Amino acid sequence: MSDPRQAVHFADLGLNEPLCEALAELAYSVPTPVQIEAIPAVLAGRDLMAAAQTGTGKTGGFALPLLHRLSGDPIQVQPNSVKVLVLVPTRELAEQVHASFQAYGRYLVLRTYAAYGGVSINPQMMALRKGVDVLVATPGRLLDLHRQNAVKLGQVQTLVLDEADRMLDLGFSRELDAVFAALPKRLQTLLFSATFSEAIRTMAAALLVQPLSVEVSRPNSTVGKIRQWLVPVDKKKKAALFCHLLKNRRWGQVLVFVKTRKGAEQLVALLQDKRIAADAIHGDKAQASRQRALDCFKAGEVQVLVATDVAARGLDIEALPQVVNFDLPIVAEDYIHRIGRTGRAGAEGEAISLVCADEVTQLVAIENLIGQLIAREEEPGFEPAHRVPQTQLAVGAIKKPKKPKAAKVGGKGTPGNWVGFDSGPAPDRRRGSGARPGGRKKSSPAGR
Repeated sequence: MSDPRQAVHFADLGLNEPLCEALAELAYSVPTPVQIEAIPAVLAGRDLMAAAQTGTGKTGGFALPLLHRLSGDPIQVQPNSVKVLVLVPTRELAEQVHASFQAYGRYLVLRTYAAYGGVSINPQMMALRKGVDVLVATPGRLLDLHRQNAVKLGQVQTLVLDEADRMLDLGFSRELDAVFAALPKRLQTLLFSATFSEAIRTMAAALLVQPLSVEVSRPNSTVGKIRQWLVPVDKKKKAALFCHLLKNRRWGQVLVFVKTRKGAEQLVALLQDKRIAADAIHGDKAQASRQRALDCFKAGEVQVLVATDVAARGLDIEALPQVVNFDLPIVAEDYIHRIGRTGRAGAEGEAISLVCADEVTQLVAIENLIGQLIAREEEPGFEPAHRVPQTQLAVGAIKKPKKPKAAKVGGKGTPGNWVGFDSGPAPDRRRGSGARPGGRKKSSPAGR
């Protein structure tokens, strides 16, 4: 039997012409599996619980059908009110989801907005006065706005919880309960996430009514085109090993995940001393600085972006070849979201973990979560004095890892303007990354 998805296009799913035109301009012609399942259900007004790997089009799965429905709704949004509320765990994800709504809805007469903490609340209060069709918000800032009567929730028709498991991980359970209590009793609720814990399923049972369940891949699986391997190393030699791999394997842009904010700043300082354009994203940085670092990374002005897990979800970077786990995450599920920043939209990617002996507990948890052992490759000259114990899966057959392919030296996409390792002028640390202060394109938070 042939796969029915082969003949499916966005127009076949019932989306209107302005949306299809915008998608064509964005070079999106064929919907992803999660979109094929989700879009008709959302258009029909059903509650939905969808699980899919990161980078598989979850945002389009809810944004496209909701924009379609809003464009045909004759009822105008009231002052300080919202029709569609999208809750997300981080500022970065709020910006990304809002940008998707703007891009898809470029030919629709709708107002969208993103609200989150870390910036002044006054401009957000002003922007919400006329009401918005779509509000993407973090739970804490939404409640701040609600308490000051800057946003009213009585007109909400649809609630979207994007990365709900991450919101619970970050301690937003009380805020979520407060938001749920302020919403209308009857509304459409959509849960989209890469993983669903038991806590999420319990919350879904209380919120959703006869939901359609969509799982387009095995829960907690990782994208097949991501080559995963690890290098055993002593903790004190991790920074030297990373610099060695960066130079000898001639990596292009790299997203590096570390455990602490202090660790992020220390690694950035080391890279800048070696004349590598680097910057950091973590919770101690102001939102403007975080966005500037991300913009410079996307523009190719920064080669290495070092991030804590605040950036594990919500970063959408095209053609990112490598993700490096400088430190393994404490929560095993975060490994999936970290490495999901590469290998997006069908592209190949590489995920490398630098693992020391005292991280073996996290390694075991990650390998059992993804159902496979991660291939090991010792780097000559960096063999650890404290050996990383061999691991095995707790249940089921052990899948022997394939030997990772050797990285291409000087591969495609390595810009010639990335100097470093003592060549060229040292970057100006006062600006964090050596990037020029001007020339960045400012994105307006308000939609059309």
